[in-house]
Amino acid sequence: MAIIEVKNLTKIFNNEIRAVDDIKFEIKKGEIFGFLGPNGAGKTTTINMLCTLINPTGGRATVCRYDIIKQPDEVRKCIGLVFQDTSLDDRLTARENLELHARLYGVPKTERRKRINEVLELVELSDRANSVVRTFSGGMQRRLEIARGLIHYPKVLFLDEPTLGLDPQTRKHVWDYILRLKKEYEITIMMTTHYMEEADELCDRVAIIDHGKIIAMGTPKKLKDRLGGDTIILDIDDKDVQKVKKVFKKAKIFDSQVLLSVKNAGREIKKVLEKTKKNKIEVFEANIRKPTLNDVFLHLTGREIREETVGLREELKRRRMMRGH
Repeated sequence: MAIIEVKNLTKIFNNEIRAVDDIKFEIKKGEIFGFLGPNGAGKTTTINMLCTLINPTGGRATVCRYDIIKQPDEVRKCIGLVFQDTSLDDRLTARENLELHARLYGVPKTERRKRINEVLELVELSDRANSVVRTFSGGMQRRLEIARGLIHYPKVLFLDEPTLGLDPQTRKHVWDYILRLKKEYEITIMMTTHYMEEADELCDRVAIIDHGKIIAMGTPKKLKDRLGGDTIILDIDDKDVQKVKKVFKKAKIFDSQVLLSVKNAGREIKKVLEKTKKNKIEVFEANIRKPTLNDVFLHLTGREIREETVGLREELKRRRMMRGH
């Protein structure tokens, strides 16, 4: 049974910018559904429409079987939302933030304290309940925002980039809370992210979105299986890029890194290196690994999804400079 249904949803800004372009998908009850894409792809705009914060230009959508245009109040009652940017009142304590939100959602007075204690315990902030939020770390604030989104027991929880800017250890803790929500509370979760490993780890299904269009959708495994099984990565000299394009016609090339999709990298890498040697292509490094969702995006669009791309470029330059010495 679908708890979210989206049909031909479109959002155009200023009569020209097509932020979301005729997208269609369904989300099943109890599913963790990921929207994966780079900044500006249309992820947040989609969530804002589904949460009734902005109206679509065209198409329709239902959340908990309520129409987002005709029944916005009913939609809001059945959802929780964690924004990309923090929206806590940092002059209030954790408990006061939750108390305010519970009142706004009409949680009965007799139940408020119990629910506040429950969600604080869930995100391991019971010992900081009476601390002012401005004293919290970024990770603690994120956990409190998740707690706030759960205070009224929503059927659907929207998470917009839930771990953006967090360190890897804190990010992993947030992942644990998200998985626990699905397992213990059977909450349907729709989350946006541009972290491939986050989508891979958490999501039952993923929709890859780029320039407002959904370009692929499925389980992380099925999406990665489309690439053939393994990936061979060659770090080559810039001057050999054109040679590579002629020798390996299906290769994806990114900043002098060559990505080859093969069924069995252990068997194929020897043949690949023999070809490079024969065609006088200089290979500095050769590695093999299983494909990632970033590889899927690269295969579909010809560019990387991750923001760490700049760091990758710098690392490649650093390695080549070291070789030069």
